Amino acid sequence: MAGESLLFALGTGLLWAVHLVFMGRAILRPHREPASRVAWVVVMVALPVVGIVAYLLLGETNIGNARVERALKAREKLPDLECIPGALDPCYKPDMAACYPHLFQMGQSVNGFPPVGGNQGWLFTDSNAGIDSIVADIDAAKNHVHLVFYIWLRDNNGLKVAEALKRAARRGVTCRVMADALGSRAMLRSKHWRSMREAGVRTATALPIGNPLLRMLRGRIDLRNHRKIVVIDNSVTYCGSQNCADPEFRIKARFAPWVDVLMRFEGPVARQNQSLFAGDWMSMVDEDITFLLREPLPPGQPGATAQVIGTGPTMRHSAMPEVFANLMFAARRELFITTPYYVPDEAMQAALCACARRGVSTTVVFPARNDSWVVGAASRSYYPDLLEAGVRIYEYEGGLLHAKTLTLDGEVTLIGSANMDRRSFELNFENNVLFHDAALTAEVRRCQKAYLGRSHQVTAAQVEQWSTARRLWGNTIAMLGPVL
Repeated sequence: MAGESLLFALGTGLLWAVHLVFMGRAILRPHREPASRVAWVVVMVALPVVGIVAYLLLGETNIGNARVERALKAREKLPDLECIPGALDPCYKPDMAACYPHLFQMGQSVNGFPPVGGNQGWLFTDSNAGIDSIVADIDAAKNHVHLVFYIWLRDNNGLKVAEALKRAARRGVTCRVMADALGSRAMLRSKHWRSMREAGVRTATALPIGNPLLRMLRGRIDLRNHRKIVVIDNSVTYCGSQNCADPEFRIKARFAPWVDVLMRFEGPVARQNQSLFAGDWMSMVDEDITFLLREPLPPGQPGATAQVIGTGPTMRHSAMPEVFANLMFAARRELFITTPYYVPDEAMQAALCACARRGVSTTVVFPARNDSWVVGAASRSYYPDLLEAGVRIYEYEGGLLHAKTLTLDGEVTLIGSANMDRRSFELNFENNVLFHDAALTAEVRRCQKAYLGRSHQVTAAQVEQWSTARRLWGNTIAMLGPVL
């Protein structure tokens, strides 16, 4: 009995020693909010062993040392886009109102991409029309086509793009395509992916998982490439929330249609998306494509000022929430946001509330039915404070509103792949375009207003009638945000 007691005491002591090591690691981890540190310590104390396993799986933003090193080496090879021939064309000089340069300065601090003028833009609010435009541009490509998609499905639109790529490759156009290992797993394993390779399309898998158990030892599985990038002939690019899929989104058909926006740009901003693609490609494939970034820019023409903002776990920490908060603080008359997923950090929630409190007309549209019940519950837990501050909240009824848009004062727009949640802030690779142009922003505003026509307003009186159980559930889920 004495021996058993001694073994039990030693085992218990060893277990608590391991817990203390991991608690210390959680507390000392850099770039972590105090709330996250506290949450992880509580989890490990409340759930012995399980808490440590959870921390190993979800506790640190780490894609693996080897991948980080490859990404940094790839980024070091990328040339300074301000120094390439033609970059000083007067048409490419940014034209910004006096009150907006700081927005683009924040954007430039993320990737080093300066704001550039001379861009033309076209907005697609219909997924099928957007995909048809991409296919038409692929069919017209003369030199190269580059694509990155988080989700690429084997549906009508997904196969349309695949067939267009095969046609382009067969006529001698260099096609490089990349899809995320998790979001596009069915396509990557399909005969369609093989047939693209057989036709001469160069393919790559973003953040391959391999053996899940071994992958967990080298880095988190759930860090994904969430980007949606198309670049054609160094002159045309697309950016938005649109995946390579039908709006019926059959893998989650009960939430359909997926309601997306997509913008087609021509001009020097395409070169910035090209640089983002090159960094992703070269971190996964042993092929240096930086020569494309050194090609001279063609003569420019007047157009919108735009800038690419690409974020992710190998980029500067907290870049995406800083960009969002900076835009909120810049609004003077109107701020309008659409986002499917809203799980903000404290600073962003405070910035959005402050925007409404200082008299800015502040409107946010969320989906009424969210494909993630966890995110849906967490998002609604923030409604009371937003409504109290004067933010107008609407819930879209016509499908899953997947569009990620932000407009301010009818002049500036942010559009892209990033949601207003912690996954987009810390875990996913995202791409967005920030642009200053009243005419293009007016197009986005018309789209946002159309969403209101299919939405119902959420009032403070309605929220006050929520049951205690509903409030408890939402607040509990939101409380886990720093952990997840």
